[in-house]
This record gives sequence, C-alpha cells and structure tokens, in this order.
Amino acid sequence: MPFDNPLALAALASVIPLIILYLLRPKPLQVRIPSLMFLLDIKEENKRFYTSITKLIKDPLFLIQLLVLILLALAAASPYLQTQEALSGEHTVLIIDGSASMQTDNRFSEAVSKAEDYVSRKNSIILAQSTPVTVLESESAQVAYETLALMQAKATVADLSGAISAGMRMLSEEGGNIVLISDLASWSGDDPVNAMKLAESYGLTVQFILVGREADNVGFIQGSIEAINGSYNYTAVVKNYQSSRQIIDIEIENLDSGKKNTVQPNIPARSTKQITLGNLGSGITEVRILDEDSLAADNIAYISIPRISDRRLLYVSDVDNLPSQVALSLIPNINLNKLEGVPEDVSGYSIVVIANKERSLASNEISTLKSYLDMGGRAIFIGSDALLTANTNQELAELLPVRPVSVEDTRGVTLEVVQQTRLSEDIEFNEVAMYQFLNVTSRMDSATLVSTEEDIPVLTYGSVGDGTVVYFGINDITGEEAWNNFHNLPEYPVFWFKLAGWLGGTGGVQDYNLKTGTVSVLAKEQEIKTPGSIRTVGRVLYDEVGVYQVAGKEIAVNIYNDRESDTTLIGNNVIERSQTQDGPKIVRASSYTAKEYLDNYMIIIVFALVILELLIIRKRGEL
Repeated sequence: MPFDNPLALAALASVIPLIILYLLRPKPLQVRIPSLMFLLDIKEENKRFYTSITKLIKDPLFLIQLLVLILLALAAASPYLQTQEALSGEHTVLIIDGSASMQTDNRFSEAVSKAEDYVSRKNSIILAQSTPVTVLESESAQVAYETLALMQAKATVADLSGAISAGMRMLSEEGGNIVLISDLASWSGDDPVNAMKLAESYGLTVQFILVGREADNVGFIQGSIEAINGSYNYTAVVKNYQSSRQIIDIEIENLDSGKKNTVQPNIPARSTKQITLGNLGSGITEVRILDEDSLAADNIAYISIPRISDRRLLYVSDVDNLPSQVALSLIPNINLNKLEGVPEDVSGYSIVVIANKERSLASNEISTLKSYLDMGGRAIFIGSDALLTANTNQELAELLPVRPVSVEDTRGVTLEVVQQTRLSEDIEFNEVAMYQFLNVTSRMDSATLVSTEEDIPVLTYGSVGDGTVVYFGINDITGEEAWNNFHNLPEYPVFWFKLAGWLGGTGGVQDYNLKTGTVSVLAKEQEIKTPGSIRTVGRVLYDEVGVYQVAGKEIAVNIYNDRESDTTLIGNNVIERSQTQDGPKIVRASSYTAKEYLDNYMIIIVFALVILELLIIRKRGEL
C-alpha cells in the first residue's frame, strides 16, 4: 500500500513504550495456600516465560490501544489505493471571449447568458484576453452564476487557443468539458480549431458557441505621434465598415486647455481616411467620433503628451560630458539640467541621476534626496568610488538598494540578465567587457535585474518611501581609466532611453501612448488608476481603452486593431471547421488514475475503538 507521507510511519515506534508499560505494570499480590503449594511449584517453571505475554494478548485494553497507535501512524502517512476512474463530465471550463469586438451591441451579455446554460456541478471560468485570465477555478454552480454576473468585456485581442490550453491544464486529471463562447471574429496566437482538436484528442469535450450578428461601425484603427521641431503631430486612420459612404463628425479636445475643434472627413464604404492633427498641446487630448455606432470602444482615440515637469531631468556629476549625460540629453524633448551638486529643491524634476565619480554627497544633499524619494521621486545612482562605504556616510547607504563593499579589479567577468524586462530587450549585456566594478550586496527589499555570473548585482532597484531608487553598477568613466566598454556599444543610448522611460516621466512619447494588450512591469508594487478602477499591482495589463495613471504618468491606451473593429466579421467558418472529423486520434484512454485515500476511514475506526475502550473501563468499574 503506497503512502503520500511515508516519513510519518516513524510514529509506529510509539507502540514500544505501550508494550513496555504493560509489561512493567504492578502485578496482583499472590498468596500461597499450603495444600496447593506442591502442585503450583510443579508448573511454575513452564509458565513463567509465557505469563506476561499471554496477559498482554488477552487484555482487550492493550489490544485496543495498540490498534489506535498503529492506525494513527498509518493515517498520518496518508495511505491510498490507486484506482482507474472514468473521465468525469462534471467539471466544465467556461471560456468567454473578452476581446474588444465582444463589446459590439450586446455580444458579451449574450455570451454570459449562454454560459449560464452550461454551468455544471464544478465550474471554472476563463476570460480570454491577450493573456488568458482565470476568473474562477473549481467552484460550485452558485459561485459560477455570481461570477458571470460581474464579468465585463475588455479591449484586447483574445488569445483563444491559449485559453483552451489553460482549460486543458485544469482538466488534465479528471477530464471534463470546455465551452468556448465567442464571436470568433479574430484572435491572436494559434488557430483555436487546432487547440480544440488537441483537447479532444485527450478525451475532453469541446464546444464552440457563436454569438453576435453583423453590425455597422466606424472607428479608429491606427494612430501615431511624431515629434517635429519641438511640437507633436498626431496621425490617425479612421475606417468606415458600413456599406455606404459616411460623413463623420470628429471632435478634438485638449482636456488641459479645454481647446476644441472639429473635422468632418468623408469616408467611402469599406474604406479608410487619414487625418492629421498638428501642434498638439501637452496633457491628454481626446479625438472623438460623435456619430453613434455598434462599437463605442474605438470611437475615441486618447493622446498623451508629456507635460513640461515630466520632461525635466537633473544630472548631478563632478565630471563633464559623461556618456550617460550625453545619452540622456539625446532623448527627444527632454530638458536635462546638469549640476555639480544637488540643489535644495528638486521637486520639479522627474528623475535625478547621481553620477559622481569621486565626490561623495554632503549630508544636506542626501537629506534633500531622501525627501524627494519619500514623496514619490525617482533617482539613479551610477556605480563609482564615490559610493563606497568608506567614502560615504550612513545616510546615503540607507538610500541605496545595495551595500557597496569594494572595487573589484578583474577581467573576463560576464553579465547576465536575472529578470526579463523591457530594460533587457535588445540589450546584449553579455557582450559588455568589464574591467572593474563595485562588489556590492543587494538589500532584502530590492530586486536585481542584471548581475555578474557570481550573482553580484549590477542593475538593482528598491523603494524609499513612495519613490524608487536604481543602482546601475556599470561606471561610465572613459579613457584609460574606463571600468568597461558599455559606453562604446550601440546599445548604450538605447539602454538609457529604456531606463528613463521605465522609471516614468522622461521616456519618449511612445511610453505615454500604448495599445491595449500591452503588459508592463513596474519598479515596485504600487497603486494605479485605470479607466474603470483603482488597483495596487506590480504588473499592469492595459486591457481597457482610456487613460491610466501609472507611476506619475498619464498613459493613453487605444485599441487600434482593424479586425477587432470590424463588426461585420462573424466566425461561421470557424464553427464549420470545428465540426469536421479530420482531427487527430484520441491519444488518451477514457479513464484516469485516481488516489483513494484511506486516512479518513482509519480515523473513524480510531474513534470507534476509543468508545469501545471507555465502555470496557466502565464495565470493569474503573471509570
């Protein structure tokens, strides 16, 4: 008989003290009667060895207590029997398409209504988005009904095959049903019919339920922002999906200044029209199609232009024209101010970069930085001799996400990415030749993104108050005293552009304008404001159209997807392909191996034995 926890069988040793206790318990007083003494003396030698053992075996209390100890030890070891069970149809995984096209007319509410018809004894619910989201797992029918009533469509492209794969994992042992409810108009990833056939080959039942009807629509399917001579121009593409020419009323409003104007493009049937808006003001601009149609999510294009305060960066260094300073100054529309010390007021800057090579910061400068970080500021410290503990005071050490120990003078050190983020995309850190670097240890509350092969942090961030502080251990001194060659690589300015944008506030305008389905990792878990709610997250999935407030930035998010906006698409052909019988043969038997645990039965027997023991003690008059 197999056990899940065989180490618990060591508890069987508890029977040894029980046996010893019964062997050593006081014996009844024997009185010799002279007339019988001769007969007893004859048999005494033969019985002496067996008397104690016989009494133990005949004592019901001993046997009961022995069984209780054995059963408790076995129950703790979780014994089980393996049985072959038929694949169950009681577990149903409901996959509801949460893509933008499902917001057309009442498609999503129709999907929820149809899903209620498939609720079973055990239910899981997956909302198909760019990344499938498990909303419910293995819950009752009542919980499933309550969850369905709260669900809403999002504005991404749905990965339907990924959602089916997630459902397969949920049903991998017991089997069950997968029900996909969608308009099947478009998707990302693999063809959902392929995922369906694969699931069926593993003995699962898969159904596609089609919702929606063709509808009229006009919407924004593309948008781009370009900086020209210090001003921003926006170019949008509007598509008319209707069967007749349409004159569209479009209103443009800057929410900061309140300035409005309108345009009226004339768009032929099934055609597109490009509109260009010049000299956009800072802040949020809404470009709205005023004509009502079946899909409202693509009728507004949001534009976010960084405000002046978002584009101010303070660079503090005791050396002029370092590569990091040059790289940051090349970021479009960035106002970089280079100083030799930290001024008394840094509240107007989005990021403060400390690039001193020899001079340590004074106490008043550190105090200013701490106040700045406590209020949500962002600071970057570049590794150098100036950060060594011997050259700094304890106040600065408390701000850094690492503890500098010494300068390592070595060659052949290779850098590696510890955590994949957009900071490491297209950056070949393993090609950086390191000659010298700071030997540091990370603090417990910090996160390391890049390190050496010996796990010495090179790119690490942490929190100070409501702010974020970054340690970048690749010194950018040039010439014969250079610590590395990173500043000579073409990826160097790209890295600083990414780092500035990742921290928030100084990246290109593209960092302020995203498409739905984009995922970003924040420097720390923090509160963000979405178009529909306020959440505390460390990872943001932009799945709604509108303005997000993240890390002090206003981020405009739009659909910009031709197929999602095409409300004339209905997946009848997908239904037809899903009903063909040319899929792979079943590669899984109609049963699965189940574990029948016996510990509960053993506990029940133990309770029965304890009750029996109490009855015996009471009958003996010992209770």
